[in-house]
Amino acid sequence: MEKANGCISRPSRKRKLPQEGNDVLNFTLDELSDDLLERVLSWLPTSTFFRFNSVCKRWKSVAASESFKLACSKIPSREPWFFMVDPNLNQSVVFDSAERSWKKLSHPPLLSQNCNCNSIPVAAAGGLVCFRNMSGDYFVCNPVTGSCRELPPVNPDSHHRSLHAIAMNAYSNYHGSYKLFLVSGDLPKLSYKVYNSSADCWEEEIMLRRKTDDCTGFEFDSNDDDDAVYFLSKAGNVVATNMQRSPSKQFSSVITHKDGEEIVYFLSSSGTVVACNLTQKHFSEYPRLLPVFLEYSIDVVECKGEMLVVMLSEFFESASIRVWRIDEKTKTWNQIAGMPPSMSHEFYGKKVDINCLGAGNQIFICLSSAELCSYVRCDIVTNEWVEVPKCCLNGEAMEFMSAFSFEPRIEASV
Repeated sequence: MEKANGCISRPSRKRKLPQEGNDVLNFTLDELSDDLLERVLSWLPTSTFFRFNSVCKRWKSVAASESFKLACSKIPSREPWFFMVDPNLNQSVVFDSAERSWKKLSHPPLLSQNCNCNSIPVAAAGGLVCFRNMSGDYFVCNPVTGSCRELPPVNPDSHHRSLHAIAMNAYSNYHGSYKLFLVSGDLPKLSYKVYNSSADCWEEEIMLRRKTDDCTGFEFDSNDDDDAVYFLSKAGNVVATNMQRSPSKQFSSVITHKDGEEIVYFLSSSGTVVACNLTQKHFSEYPRLLPVFLEYSIDVVECKGEMLVVMLSEFFESASIRVWRIDEKTKTWNQIAGMPPSMSHEFYGKKVDINCLGAGNQIFICLSSAELCSYVRCDIVTNEWVEVPKCCLNGEAMEFMSAFSFEPRIEASV
């Protein structure tokens, strides 16, 4: 053996590529057929689609083709984006959970018109978000592509009844098949109405009966002529007022599918959870989680096909945020996750309002008050709580009061 610089020279163990295999290293995407190229590009994160136009003419052509959208529709799922609701109601900002970054999207022209400029998002499903303007008109939009359409007007008679919940369900993004559900009325007289995109019309209104085995112990007084609405204040007291809740919380609801049944859950004016089984055409009210004086702020979310409740409460001079699941058999609530006290304590005494949404195993929580504005993501499986970085546009931190979760899909049609 020869020595070089005091080291023993050993034969190299690196595998040498055969000369004839070098052609593989020079392989480029340009050599793919259009069909294969579309299938490869469809697996890229949605945020990259915006940059296709600047790559080359071929990629620009791919992004605009219907066959590419069809290839994208075959991707099983995408990491959710969270569509944020700004107090000024004129911003389209999303948080990309895959890249963990904020993005500003172009506002759909239809929603920028004077009569629709104050439209707020009220529901989301698949790759679509539903907006509602001050006149009660509904618009369905794909935030990624900016496509938007106005739905047929609802029966004028529906405007005279209290609207409790707005929920949405998407059955096919590519074919634009979705339904919008409206639950209205005065407890215990509830009804629901459905918009079916396949028929492009509102179906007949259906009354909901109270479930016979509902034994919450709460009695409804049908002879009550008092116009006041009794609701749970942010301080934990029952207050009588004729004022509505904040726009972001007014129609807070979720929809789940279980054993072939569609169930809409919403918060009643007293802070309890009401479950409306649209398949069986009945509703029931769940028992309260905690005594009234302990509750502070509450919201419902949907995760992996089940309804969960997120609650912020104050007790023993400390605040806690916990996630609860209902046991349908015993009608009892069980805690499944909780924010570490070291994180939740800072919310004590700040009169914080929580607005939450679920996506898979994640819960995105918006915490807002006059003193602070914060966003937190919770993994209900690992019980991991992570604070989301603040969104800064033009050098200023933006404050959002709520959010809606949707899958960023360019193929989702309205």
